[in-house]
Amino acid sequence: MGLGGAVSLNMLDMIGVGPFITLPLVVAAMHGPQAILGWVAGAGLAMCDGLVIAELGASMPTAGGSYEYLKQIYGPKKLGRLVSFLFIWQLTFSAPLSIASGCIGLSAYAGYLWPNLRTVIAQRSLHVALPLLGRLEANIVITPGTWVAMGSCVLAVALLYRSITGVGRISKFLWGGVLLTLAWVVSAGVTHFHAAQAFSFPSGAFTASTDFFTGLGAAMLITTYDYWGYYNICYLAGEVEKPEKNVPRAVLISIVLVAAIYLLMNISVLGVVPWQQFAGQTSANARSSVIAVFMQQIYGGWAGKAVTALIIWTAFGSVFSLLLGYSRVPYAAALDGNYFAVFAKLHPKYRFPYVSLLVMGAVATAFCVLQLVDVIAALVVIRLILQFLLQEVGLIILRKRNPEMPRPFRMWLYPLPALLATAGFLYILFSRPNFLKEIRYAAVLIVVGLVLYFLRAARRREWPWESDQAAASETP
Repeated sequence: MGLGGAVSLNMLDMIGVGPFITLPLVVAAMHGPQAILGWVAGAGLAMCDGLVIAELGASMPTAGGSYEYLKQIYGPKKLGRLVSFLFIWQLTFSAPLSIASGCIGLSAYAGYLWPNLRTVIAQRSLHVALPLLGRLEANIVITPGTWVAMGSCVLAVALLYRSITGVGRISKFLWGGVLLTLAWVVSAGVTHFHAAQAFSFPSGAFTASTDFFTGLGAAMLITTYDYWGYYNICYLAGEVEKPEKNVPRAVLISIVLVAAIYLLMNISVLGVVPWQQFAGQTSANARSSVIAVFMQQIYGGWAGKAVTALIIWTAFGSVFSLLLGYSRVPYAAALDGNYFAVFAKLHPKYRFPYVSLLVMGAVATAFCVLQLVDVIAALVVIRLILQFLLQEVGLIILRKRNPEMPRPFRMWLYPLPALLATAGFLYILFSRPNFLKEIRYAAVLIVVGLVLYFLRAARRREWPWESDQAAASETP
């Protein structure tokens, strides 16, 4: 795979269903079209983290991505073994959350075509009090659309339950719909843009108040979710030509291009559909299927229905792609002896990691009962704590501990991007209203993961329980 292919693959992974479902959430967080700041700040944060990923990807241009980076940074036979285990452990839950977000987005747009899918059948808030951690909360909503979301996940698993050759053909077919949808939406927005409406800011929109900064934090959490995927090429670095050069280039180029597309698309939509429809309760259609309402206002009802069909296609393509990629990560860790051995099992006929695929699919299907905003928040918080912050700090540790390590790409303005990314991620974690809700989820995963790791390590006599002789033999 050359640079062009690597950039294309990265962009296809980045542009899933996210930009079609999150605009109302970002506008509601900031209470006006100043929500565009959320995408600008999110792009800056993605670029800072992208520079970290680019250096790590160029220094360790092998398959595995974050799993390999964390293992090598913190020591493959010592702390790195624990850290990389925790990365895979959280991925077993955060990856299904990402997949479920695509399924929920799909069902939201299906509700534009069939409004009865939005009828609430059951709704309940679950609470569990835990010692020291406090109360865990989860809001469950069951509608006919919930069954559509679950069904789409099950269908994706069924289509992936075959040889990789067949999967490749299906993937190309699905991603054609993604590009067609994006091109139509952007061109419609550019040709029907009304600047006065797009920039009709409410009074005090840019006042440096507590509400402004908490709203920006909530908006950046969502836009961070939208930009994620620029690191996906790192999982396939072993299949890229000259990965020490093309992996960092692909990461940075894809961030710039996708940021431009997102800004163009979202400003265009705000120039056609009044932002009050997203922030208020006046229009369920505008909040649940914003792009369909956008196209309907420009061309009429037929266009709303046509773009809805394309976005359903796009959402399913996103679910399909995410399941395909994420199902391989626990498998690779299990082969490395650092995850549960059952995940290393291959299908006897088609030779794909069927246990990993089925587990990811089952957990994602269960998460479809949650609300979209809760799914995104939990996903982002868990990843920030157990992946991204560890990488920002890890790169600085690696520079100090191993200064002679070959670095074909060096972060620009080191260490400023890593420090800014760390500050940005911490801001997202702690600046939002009710920020402890999702942090408690991450804390539970950490505690359970630590218990599982240490029990297994004690049984295997691995770090930190290895014998003195083994530890001495591993010392450089």
